[in-house]
Amino acid sequence: MKKIFVLSVLVSMALVSKAYFKDTVTLKPKAVYGKEAKVISDILDLRHYRRITLNDSLSAAILQQYVGELDNNRMFFLASDIQTFDKYKTSLDDFTRKEDVSPAYEIYAVFQKRYSERMDYLLKDLINQDFDYTVDEYFETERDKAPWPKTVEEVNDVWRKSIKNQALSLKLSGKKPDEIKDLIKKRYERYQKSFNQFNSEDVFNIYMNSITEAYDPHTNYLSPKASDLFKQSMSLSLEGIGASLQTENDYTKVARILPGGDADKSGKLHANDFIIGVAQGKDGDMVDVIGWRLDDVVKLIKGPKGTTVRLLILPATTGVSGPSQEITLVRDKIKLEDQAAKKNLIKYRSNNKDMKLGVITLPGFYMDFDAYQRGDRDYRSTTRDVKKLIEELKKENIDGLVMDLRNNGGGSLMEAIDLTGLFIKDGPVVQVRSSNDQIQVGADDDRSVAYTGPLVVLTNRLSASASEIFAAAIQDYHRGIIAGESTYGKGTVQRIQDLNTFMNEKTPVGELKYTFQKFYRVSGSSTQHKGVEPDIKFPTALDAEQYGESANLSALPWDVIKAVSYQKSTDVNERIIANLSKSYSSRMKHDPSLKSFISDTEDLRKNMHQTSVSLNEAKRRKQMEEAEKKKASGKLDTKLTSKEGLPEKDALLQLNDEYLREGLLILSELVTARIG
Repeated sequence: MKKIFVLSVLVSMALVSKAYFKDTVTLKPKAVYGKEAKVISDILDLRHYRRITLNDSLSAAILQQYVGELDNNRMFFLASDIQTFDKYKTSLDDFTRKEDVSPAYEIYAVFQKRYSERMDYLLKDLINQDFDYTVDEYFETERDKAPWPKTVEEVNDVWRKSIKNQALSLKLSGKKPDEIKDLIKKRYERYQKSFNQFNSEDVFNIYMNSITEAYDPHTNYLSPKASDLFKQSMSLSLEGIGASLQTENDYTKVARILPGGDADKSGKLHANDFIIGVAQGKDGDMVDVIGWRLDDVVKLIKGPKGTTVRLLILPATTGVSGPSQEITLVRDKIKLEDQAAKKNLIKYRSNNKDMKLGVITLPGFYMDFDAYQRGDRDYRSTTRDVKKLIEELKKENIDGLVMDLRNNGGGSLMEAIDLTGLFIKDGPVVQVRSSNDQIQVGADDDRSVAYTGPLVVLTNRLSASASEIFAAAIQDYHRGIIAGESTYGKGTVQRIQDLNTFMNEKTPVGELKYTFQKFYRVSGSSTQHKGVEPDIKFPTALDAEQYGESANLSALPWDVIKAVSYQKSTDVNERIIANLSKSYSSRMKHDPSLKSFISDTEDLRKNMHQTSVSLNEAKRRKQMEEAEKKKASGKLDTKLTSKEGLPEKDALLQLNDEYLREGLLILSELVTARIG
């Protein structure tokens, strides 16, 4: 599974998707590329956290990564090609130190040849075939671990199944035979057009990232073009629907929904949905975007504020075998205000007691550094905003507070420390170890506390970095209950180095983002890899092996250093956690709403793991019908239901967010336990 980049809808390292390469001109490296590669390897040898040198062992990993980036679904190279490339298994390090990147271009030239052969077969022969949809056969959509095809006949059969799968999907959507052939033909003609735009810099970009990511997944080479896109993405002035996208095989996949955009506000688009078509306005033609470069898909989706865009999607809830769905979204600017913390007040009655439960949703850890440096007393920051919201909620006499950190990808370390300080008296919050083994302690030195009441922190698999530091500190201090999914597990810190500093070249050169520090909890445990394990675990559709730091083979390991001295709170103890867990387990068995949520989550998990697609029309139609029935029954289940211990018109049920509802139920019991 490809790792998820959550910077913005414009940031994409997926310029390297497998079908976008040039087959008419032999690409050669520029002289500066070898020098750039040597400088990058020198920097990593000296400054990367791992303190390893580019050697034979890394060469093997680099080769595997590079070949995988060119042909990630193993549909072009033959097994004999891979054997030929083995000569570089232990020598790519030597080539790099000699300022020689020619192996990358030699391997790429073989890819050009194989690509041309496959497109020739597809457009001249395969595309005109009439498929038999009564045959009981399957296509494996994720072939990254499949054996490399040994013969031309074997790889041709893989392509036959791929095209048959695409044709069947179009047929099931109501397309006629001639339309199907025309759509697929145009789809691969676009492949070739993108292929012809691929240049020497693109090859170098893939190769250098194969080198850098052998050190760890967050160490990346940013070409001059990629660097500009990165800076543009950080301006928060982009106009679009508010979604972070990535490429997965031939599809454009929604990696994350950004707060403030119409995708978030409308609830029509969700993480893990696939976008297969884009249309402009109410009447524009739907453009098939399967197999497109990610940046080209983004160009279609992006547009002026206030305009509409229609998307044809395959919802994650029904999977790639399910029916497509058309949605309409309105483009808007994603502003700092949209990313800021927000509050909500939920009134709830439990055990004959009326409760007021506060919720603060925190999408990220932000700070307006420019305003701060100007001396602006009203500069925006996470801690300032949350403190203000807490004060407002306290005036409402809240009985408890939920801090919702779901999908919070992190941000400012200083803000994570300061935010923790709103809930503890004072003390260490995080330890940061550098590559030279020096350890710094980030501490809250403000003895004032903004909120002392019952606290629940909600996390999910996409809660990362700074949000993990906050959640870990709250857990270690026994200040509150962590509920939800295990977090992402990104416990590393990166810095960006401009390569011009070392090269003095007239030709533009890129930048290097590399890992140089690692986070540790006050208890000494790293947040890296394992993340933060919640006190009460909710059902999840996302496996650690597929989503999060654990999905990356080169991820830095989890480890432990010496704990620092800190004063634990008495707000939470093992008895309280055990009682809350027992109550949650009971709801899992008897609460209809939670049972429905668990069932839906399990269905989503199965759909996301379903990579083998039937090419039998009758079976596919049955799967689509079942998916539609399940979807319809799910809508009925959202109606208010009477249940033991809860009022018939349960205010929490009306949230239509079972995850948050469970967090609030846990909070209500924590409030009761404190009163008791």
